[in-house]
Amino acid sequence: MRTLISTAFISLDGVVEAPGGEAGYRNAGWTFKDIEFLPEAFALKGAEQKEATAMLLGRTSYEAFSPVWPDMADFADYKAMPKYVVSTTLTEDALVSNWGETTILRSVEDVAALKETEGGPIIVHGSATLNHALSDAGLIDRYHLLVFPLLLGAGKRLFSTTDKDKQRLKLVAHETYANGLQKNVFDVVH
Repeated sequence: MRTLISTAFISLDGVVEAPGGEAGYRNAGWTFKDIEFLPEAFALKGAEQKEATAMLLGRTSYEAFSPVWPDMADFADYKAMPKYVVSTTLTEDALVSNWGETTILRSVEDVAALKETEGGPIIVHGSATLNHALSDAGLIDRYHLLVFPLLLGAGKRLFSTTDKDKQRLKLVAHETYANGLQKNVFDVVH
């Protein structure tokens, strides 16, 4: 079974919305405004590209990343990697042609079937709504979190608010950085 990894820039109060400056969110760009850039704090992002063998996105994140990431050197390893977009509305003609093989999945059940295929880890970037559905279905195996020392209040959150049984996590790696960021890697205890 393939490992499904959810990776996120996250505020201390759980917000993941518009970390890179996407329009329409009051605190857009919170990952780089007033925070000293330290390369070592972001080393996890490079390691993820080397570890992952496929990328999974929700429609909204796909539509935000696909016009930009294919031509960015920082995300070069993702270009050739197979991508999967979970959406009930996205059509084949809406997929970009310069970002490698992309398959549309229509349900969380399709994601569960993908996890059963041969191959290495699948990484999920952004995709707050998809993360909620994947977590509720018990499909996330690991979280890679870069926690920013910020309280953003309103905004899309990484974790589902569904009333369900507790889900245990095991901290398997952590580090703190001089700029206040924390790396936390948790395995989901199934």
